[in-house]
Amino acid sequence: MLSSLQRFSHSEIAQQRMKIIRLYGQYGEQATKDAFGADRKVVSRWKRRLRDSGGKLSSLIPVPTRPHHVRTPATDPDIVSWIRHERELHPRIGKEKLKPDLDIFCHQHGIPSISTSTIGNIIKRCHFFFQRSGRVYHDPSSAWAQKRVHWKKRLRIRHSPKPTAPGHILSDTVERITDGAKDYFLSAIDAKMKFALALRCTRCTAYTMKDFYGQFRAVYPGTIHTWQSDNGSENLSVFGQQLERDHIPHVFITPHCPKIGTFIERYNRTVQEEFIDEHLGAIHDHVLFGKKLADWNIWYNTKRRHHSLGLRSPLQYLIEEGGMSHKYLTYTWS
Repeated sequence: MLSSLQRFSHSEIAQQRMKIIRLYGQYGEQATKDAFGADRKVVSRWKRRLRDSGGKLSSLIPVPTRPHHVRTPATDPDIVSWIRHERELHPRIGKEKLKPDLDIFCHQHGIPSISTSTIGNIIKRCHFFFQRSGRVYHDPSSAWAQKRVHWKKRLRIRHSPKPTAPGHILSDTVERITDGAKDYFLSAIDAKMKFALALRCTRCTAYTMKDFYGQFRAVYPGTIHTWQSDNGSENLSVFGQQLERDHIPHVFITPHCPKIGTFIERYNRTVQEEFIDEHLGAIHDHVLFGKKLADWNIWYNTKRRHHSLGLRSPLQYLIEEGGMSHKYLTYTWS
């Protein structure tokens, strides 16, 4: 009895079924059907299982519906042996390329041939994988296949944001090649306040993006409530984990819909036309170019006027609309 009670207490479905049986006995069939969708036949079947088991509550736990005797494939053993032999000789040959030669083999030995899908099923069922290194194709138990099981579903945004308050940040990465040298420019902007930051780096990874996020958060004069990015690999891994630790929702744009990131795309053009194109002479001097970019970031956020802000700078808008101190205009970032 104790064992039955323990199993019953760990099964939510069994507890729900017991609740339905009691409701059926108290209020009748129609009320039970309206509340849970269980009619007289279903409830009678559960009550019969209880009665046949001597009142054991564990009898209400669902049992596997898999048949005791299942059908076994009736593939000719010669075909299985031939597939194994070919896969041992050529480990990376696929089922489509095995099919024509298998048809010839079956015709020569008077054996009915099998379909391409059946060849793939035989490879999986018999585990005919003999690769010595690299990815194992058609192997659902491989590490590469299992890794996909743990992928987290991404939060998608389908329209350009229209925030009524600061805190919705859009980020992007721009690749530029100048005289054969490749550079990456990481950028982020507040969709409402237009406070922005652009930094230059030589590599574009999740670690780089995590560092950029930390620098943006250090100078951002507000609270971030949403971070929006594209679907690049630099926006995953450690960067996504950092956003989770900071309890900031991370939303991704719908693939092939750059209009969703209107604000950041326009800011990238501003950085390109107003700064990079004007300082190409110093672009190969990383130290000098970095200092000029830092000065431009300060000017952009404290002096540059925006039509969307009523010809005010981002910090001037925040001071007038958000009650921020005027001392922030003279604050310099280290």
